Order: sequence, then C-alpha cells, then structure tokens
Amino acid sequence: MTQQLDIDPEAGLRVDVSGETATITLNRPERLNSQTPVMWNELIRLRRDLPATVRVVVIRGEGRAFSAGLDRSLFTGEAADGILELPKLPQAEATAQIAEWQQAFDWSSRPDLVSIAAVHGHAIGGGFQLALGTDLRIVAEDAQFTMAEPSLGIVPDLGGTKRLVDLVGYALAADICLTVRRVAADEALRIGLANRVVPNDQLDAAVEETVRGLLAVDRGASAETKALLQRAHPRTQDEQQAAEREAQYRRLRTLAGLEAED
Repeated sequence: MTQQLDIDPEAGLRVDVSGETATITLNRPERLNSQTPVMWNELIRLRRDLPATVRVVVIRGEGRAFSAGLDRSLFTGEAADGILELPKLPQAEATAQIAEWQQAFDWSSRPDLVSIAAVHGHAIGGGFQLALGTDLRIVAEDAQFTMAEPSLGIVPDLGGTKRLVDLVGYALAADICLTVRRVAADEALRIGLANRVVPNDQLDAAVEETVRGLLAVDRGASAETKALLQRAHPRTQDEQQAAEREAQYRRLRTLAGLEAED
C-alpha cells in the first residue's frame, strides 16, 4: 500500500511511501522543477522525519526535467525570500541560512538510508547538486548535467563542489564548473558521475530493479557497509581494516542475538 505524505503545497513536492521505499517527486513541471527555499525546507524536514521503516529514498522529477535549479525569481524582487536578501544580512546570519539550506541536498550521509537520483532531462545548478547529494544516480539517455551557478555570478554552495571532485577528480570538476558546459549521459557514465544510463522509457524500471536489489540486503549489514565505504577515503588501510573488524564484530553479535549485551 502506498501512502502519500502531507507536504506544504507551496513546496512543489509529492512524497509517496510504499513499504521501505520513499519516492520524492519534484513536482513543478511547468517550471522544470525549479527550486525554492520552501522546497528546500520541506526536503530538510523529510530528510529528518521520514518514517523509520524507510530504507531507500528515490528522488525524481515530474515532466520534462529532473530540475532546472534555482527558480530565477529568487534573483529578482519577485521573491521575498530570494537570494538577493542574503547580502543584506550580517555575514553570520547569511552563512547560517545557507548552511541550513545545504541540509536539503545531503541525502547520502545517513548510513541507514540509501538514496537514488532518477535523472532525466536537465539537472542544472541546484538540480545537479541535488543529484550529487544522493548515493546513486541512475540516468536516462537524455539527461544533461550543468553546474550553472558561475554563469550567474555565484558559486555552487549546496555541497556540490566536494561531491563532484570526489566523484570525478579535480580536473574534470574544474572543467565542468568553470566552463559551465553540459555533461551528457554518456559522458556522465564514463567519468563516474552516473552509475547507470538507460533509455528514457526504461528509467523507472531500472530504478525499481535497483531498489529491489538494495532491499534484498540485510538492513543492518547494509548500514554498516555503507558507513565503512563513507569513511574509507581519509583512513589508512590499517585504519580501515580495524573499522571492518569492529563492524564485523557488531554484525556477528547481532546475528547471534547478543547485541543487547555488554
């Protein structure tokens, strides 16, 4: 049975929970799913308050695009909560506001959740960074990624710079961000930005297949393994092997029914 969660109607989101899977749909197709602070606030709330039963989160876009990034009204007087209000604030307040918004793009840090971006059409700016904030990216053949912020005179500030460098390396990240060029699906797969590329009409099926594979794995083992992978990069080999040993001991105690003992 699928349950639709209550969402602020101004957020432009639809959230469906079915069993252990939550599907978050950016639902402003008439604006190519462009993003607003109201949307970000709801994404932050969802990230914090999803039902405890949820193990997999799928983020997708309704209509012709995944997300065209920031709603351009944020750069004009049309939006009371627009980006142009930030420089009027003291630096500490402005950067604290950005720090809060950044949480809407951090779907990969929780070991107990696995997040998937199902990307078709344009993923521009904030749309690109939202996809980067997930664990996996399954991409339709028409997908195009663009880090457009520098062309607007601003910087990518929603966590995308480190995530992009971690995925593709500094030189490619610099090329993508500083030329503001489009990265097509085939290149995204080649450079490690996409996990998988499929024909447009097979995107939903590919996501469903991946979700089934993720849910077939023991929940505790999945969370422990994800935590090991997340923390592997800064560790030495010896440190990682020590972490593996400790994680394995915890898993074995759980399987033996001893997890509650000292």
